[in-house]
Amino acid sequence: MKIKSLLMLAALMMVAAPIFAQTPGGSNSGSGLLVPAFAMAIASGMCGLGQGKAIASAAEGIARNPGAAGAIRILLLLGLAFIESLALFTFVKVG
Repeated sequence: MKIKSLLMLAALMMVAAPIFAQTPGGSNSGSGLLVPAFAMAIASGMCGLGQGKAIASAAEGIARNPGAAGAIRILLLLGLAFIESLALFTFVKVG
């Protein structure tokens, strides 16, 4: 399982590196909206998966220990804000 994850990460890095590359003059080579849309789609999808996992883990934690619901809820909201900021940073970078 770790090898599969490592290979997936390596493939993603090879695909993601040219997305943010610029020509030497700093101008866009005419890619239009395709590259920013692709980057935003990846960022939004990954953030959605991360948020789903965070919410599922928080719900499981509250179910196991209802007394810690307040602390879990605060940390959940903080984590969701950080995860959502990743998509917003991508939007600002490629937009």
